[in-house]
Amino acid sequence: MGLTRVPGLLFGGDYNPEQWPEEVWAEDVRLMAEAGVNMATVAVFSWSRLEPSRGSYDFGWLDRVLGLLHEHGVAADLATATATPPPWLVREHPEVMPVDARGVRLEFGSRQGYCPSSPVFREHAVRLAAAMAERYGDHPALAMWHVGNEYADHTLECFCPESARHFRAWLRERYGDVGALNAAWGTSCWGQHYTAIDQVEPPRQAPGPVNPAQLLDWRRFCSDALLELFTAERDVLRERTPGVPVTTNFMSILHGLDYWKWAEAEDLVSDDAYPDPADPDSHVAVALSYDLMRSLKGRPWLLLESAPSAVSWREVNVPKPPGMMRLHSLQAVAHGGDGVMFFQWRQARYGPEKFHSALLPHGGTGTRGWRDTLALGADLRRLAEVAGTGTPAEVALMLGWDSWWGLEAPESMPSARLRLKELLLSWYRPLHARGVAVDLVPPGRDLSGYRAVIVPNLYLCTDEQAKALATVTGELVVGPFSGVVDEADQVHPGGPPGPLRDLLGVDVEEFWPLPDGVTQRVRHADGGTGQARTWAEWLRPHDGAEVLARYEGGDLDGLPAVVRKGSVTYVSCLLDDVTPVLGRVLPGVASIDVPPGVEAVRRERHLFLLNHTTTPRRVTLPEPGTDLLTRTRMRGEIELAPRDAVVLRIEGDT
Repeated sequence: MGLTRVPGLLFGGDYNPEQWPEEVWAEDVRLMAEAGVNMATVAVFSWSRLEPSRGSYDFGWLDRVLGLLHEHGVAADLATATATPPPWLVREHPEVMPVDARGVRLEFGSRQGYCPSSPVFREHAVRLAAAMAERYGDHPALAMWHVGNEYADHTLECFCPESARHFRAWLRERYGDVGALNAAWGTSCWGQHYTAIDQVEPPRQAPGPVNPAQLLDWRRFCSDALLELFTAERDVLRERTPGVPVTTNFMSILHGLDYWKWAEAEDLVSDDAYPDPADPDSHVAVALSYDLMRSLKGRPWLLLESAPSAVSWREVNVPKPPGMMRLHSLQAVAHGGDGVMFFQWRQARYGPEKFHSALLPHGGTGTRGWRDTLALGADLRRLAEVAGTGTPAEVALMLGWDSWWGLEAPESMPSARLRLKELLLSWYRPLHARGVAVDLVPPGRDLSGYRAVIVPNLYLCTDEQAKALATVTGELVVGPFSGVVDEADQVHPGGPPGPLRDLLGVDVEEFWPLPDGVTQRVRHADGGTGQARTWAEWLRPHDGAEVLARYEGGDLDGLPAVVRKGSVTYVSCLLDDVTPVLGRVLPGVASIDVPPGVEAVRRERHLFLLNHTTTPRRVTLPEPGTDLLTRTRMRGEIELAPRDAVVLRIEGDT
C-alpha cells in the first residue's frame, strides 16, 4: 500500500500548530505552499489538547488546521496523538507510568510516559485512535496514519506488576508450562528452578548477573509488548479507514525493537535519521540504516524525520554546513526513500527542542535555513519521476535481532567489546565505497537470489537458520562467534559453530578475545598482511578446507584465521580491512568505480552520485545520461563540487 493521494516525492515535516497562536497558521500554510511542502505530520503530541478530560473531545482546532493544509495542497500524516498520555490520565491512573529496574516509578513531565503493558493506557489510546478515525477518516487531507512516535526511544521496558503479569502471560504462550521454561532457561544453574510460572518476575536489579536466557526472553517480550500497543491502534484504524496506510516512525537500526516483525505489522516503513554533521563518516552508517529500511518490505520507504541543521540532544549540537542538508536528503532518496520529512516545520520558542533546527527557523524567511528549504523543495520536485522505483541488489547482509540481543548480553560473555553495529559496518563500509547495492536480510530467509551473502555475526543460530544458509547458491561469508547458541541461548552440542560446522568446515576449539589496545597480525595466502582487533579464535579446519589466512605472532601464531570450504568462507576474527576477503567473493557483482568520499547508488535507471567531501571530485560516468537536478546532458568524466550531487537518468549512448 502506498501514498496514492500524494504523487512524486514527499517533502515537509512535523507541524505543531498548537504551539502557536492561531493567527500564525495562515502564514505557515502560505509558506509551506511557497516551499513546495506536500506533507505535514500533525498531532503527534496533542492528546491533552484533543481530549482535555476523560471522554471530552476538542477537535475544532485540528479541524481548522487540516482544512488549511488541504486548501494549500498539503496532505496530512495524521497522528493518533498517543505518543504521550495527558496529565489527567496520569493523575487518575498513576500506574500507567513506567517503573525502572530498581522499582522507581517515573514521573510525568517528558514524553512516552507510559507502561507498554498497561491495560488502562491501552484502553484510552485505542479509544482516542477510534475517535480520530471516526472524525477524520474521510477528510481530504488525510494521506496516512501515524501511530505513536519513535517507540522504545524513552520507554522500552517497564518493571511494574502489570508488566510482570504480561511477561508471564507471554511466557505461557511461548513455553506452555513451567517445565519447558525451566529447560529453556537452564534454571538448574544457580538454583533458579521454578515450580510455577507465577513465580517469574521481570529481570529487575539483582545481586549478581541475571540469567542470560531470561534476559533474552525479556528483550523479545519488550519488543512484542510495544508491538501489541501499536497493533491495537492499527487494527482500529484499518477497520474504520481500510484504504489509508498506517505507519510509525522507526529509529534506524535500533537495538530494542525487532524491526523485521514490526515492518510486517505496518503498511509503510518510515524512519527517523539524524547523522552527526561533526562526523565525516556518518553518511556510511546512515546509508546502512537506509538500506535496512528499504529491505524491511522490499520497497520504497519514507524518511519521516531528519534535521535541517543542528539537533538539540547531543552534548555539542553542530549545525549542518552549506550543502549538507540537501546532500543528506538526496542520500535518503538514493537509498529508496520516497520522501524527505523533517523535525520540524517551524522552530519552537520553548521546550526541550527550542534549539532544534527547523525548515522555518527562528529568524524567519531571511535566513540561510529558509533558502535551503526553498532549494530542497525545488530539487525534490525535479526528482518526482524517481518515486516508486526500486533498488536491485546482488549482495545481502544478515541482521537478526534475537542474535543481536544474545550477543550483547550485559554480562557473562567472553568479551563485551563485540558490538553488532560495528560488525555490520566493517563489511558494509567497503561495499558502500565500491557502489555495491546491499539488501539486509533476516536469518532463515530464502537467499537464493543473491550472488553473495555476508553474515557478520550469527551468535544465535537455529538448525533452521543453518539449513537456510546452506541453500545459498552464491558466495557465503560468515563472521566470528557464529553458531554458538540456540534460540534459548544454550551452547550447541559439541560447541561452536554448532549447526554451521559442516557448512563452514571448521571447529572452534577456543575463543581468543583480545584485550583493548592489542592487535593480532594476520597473513593472507597471497602474502599480504592485515590486523585483527577485539576478537580471534583457535580454529581446527576439517579435511578439504582451504586456509586463506593465518595468524602471525602471538599465542595463535600459525593457526588458521580465515578458512574456505567450497564457496563458503569463515572469518574467525575482526579484520581491520576485509577487502582481501571481498576480493574473492565479489567478482561478477555489479559495482561503480568512484573516488573516496563519493557515494554511488542506483535506483533502477537513476544513478545518484553524492560527494560527501569538502573538495571537488572527478567521476567517470559508467553511461551517459541527463542530470535531473540541472537538466544537463552528461557523459564521460564530470567534476562533482564539494557536498554536491548529480542524479543521472541513464539513457544510454546515442
